[in-house]
Amino acid sequence: MLRMDTNAPHTLEAWIREQIIAFCESADVPGFVAGVFHRGEQIVVAHGTANVATGAPMREDTGFLFGSVTKVMTTTLVLQQVDRGLLDLDAPVVTYLPGFALTEPGAADKILVRHLISHTNGIDADLYFPDARGRHALETYVDGLASSCGTLFAPGEQLSYSNGGMIVAGRLLEVVTGRSFNDLLERDVYAAVGMTDSGTSAEQAILRSTAVGHFPDPQTMAATPTTMFTLPDTWGPAGGTPIGTIADLLAFGRTHLAGGVSPSGARVLSAGSTALMQQVWHDMATPNVPPMGLGWVRYPFGDTTVLAMSGASPGGVSILCVVPEHDLVFTAFGNTPGAIMLHDQLLQWLLSEQLGVEIPALVTEVEQDVDLTPYVGTYRSDQLRVDVAIVEGRLEERTTYEPADETQKQIFTAFAGGVTSAPPQRYVPIRPGLFAPAGYPLEAFDGYLRLLLVSYHDVHDGHARFRNGGGRLTRRA
Repeated sequence: MLRMDTNAPHTLEAWIREQIIAFCESADVPGFVAGVFHRGEQIVVAHGTANVATGAPMREDTGFLFGSVTKVMTTTLVLQQVDRGLLDLDAPVVTYLPGFALTEPGAADKILVRHLISHTNGIDADLYFPDARGRHALETYVDGLASSCGTLFAPGEQLSYSNGGMIVAGRLLEVVTGRSFNDLLERDVYAAVGMTDSGTSAEQAILRSTAVGHFPDPQTMAATPTTMFTLPDTWGPAGGTPIGTIADLLAFGRTHLAGGVSPSGARVLSAGSTALMQQVWHDMATPNVPPMGLGWVRYPFGDTTVLAMSGASPGGVSILCVVPEHDLVFTAFGNTPGAIMLHDQLLQWLLSEQLGVEIPALVTEVEQDVDLTPYVGTYRSDQLRVDVAIVEGRLEERTTYEPADETQKQIFTAFAGGVTSAPPQRYVPIRPGLFAPAGYPLEAFDGYLRLLLVSYHDVHDGHARFRNGGGRLTRRA
């Protein structure tokens, strides 16, 4: 297939629109909006409905929840304070937050600032949802960790996607600057970058066109609006509350593309700190867990690295990708969880057909003769249990949410669209310690969906100590 002329943005726009329309109709996605910046040209394409309850259209300037894309903004704020001399990446967090503690005495003392934003902190708080609002929400979150959450591993020992680490980083920012996280985000990211249509609350979002998430109805499978728009304010730095547009995310991505300089020419972050965020800080050396930078996840597509972060919100999913060596930014939002499939489809097409990147097969074959017994057992993390057994010669996983209290249950259930357990999933071995969900073609894992692969780590005395699914660790019980 020939690459499209990069000097013909209307052609690219037409192709993206065609793909969006086809996917939304076949997958029951009410609405989708995407944007691409490439070598000075920028397009935004919107299709469908932002909210099926109101019939409001998805427009090019419709806002949406950033979800975990916010984590790159939180990291940017941290590095700004490093530039200003207020934070040291290699200092213990307790240097700035003396009250920071976990259920294991002394465990928090070993966590450095860089561990928070490189997902190597080990804080076992991925599903900890204290329901607090307002100026003291992050303080409430951090205070609650001491009695509610322990650790999965020693700092720097492993890599596990960490909402808790980012939220602690948000509170750290409040303490060293004397300003609320939302104030910092609005002043030092939104205003500095030129994100003129971004906000930090539902109260701001209601004043303009804003999409809501949807979940498939269990009986009809029709898209039904979420019953919860945002997570509590305690999750702001991890992505619970920030909201904006495709144009705003393109501007933020372009700032990181340009070494920390915004599209308007304002210096947002030093070139050194921008580069620091893009370096490898931890690598699990397994295909399902890409190397981690600071804030950014570094997805290898052959010789090309895509700096990316996706973001789940109640019934919606966003993505932001920056490809520095090809001067490209791609971002998108779809208002059902299944829209992540279209994100992956569009990203791979942009890489292969627009940029000419050769995407090698990540998984080329499966291995039949693999001993499954080291992986059997029960694995746990915060309020999550994964039971792994051998069924008909394959690994079978059963994942169950076990809420700590009624408040946690209500928030998680709403966030997950009413689901608290997943149907059993069987896996086929790719090699010892690495498994693919049964029924998927191997080429499905070449792109973003490599996160569906499951790996097991630290096998000692015939038993794996950790399971990694979706970038998140659970530990053998």
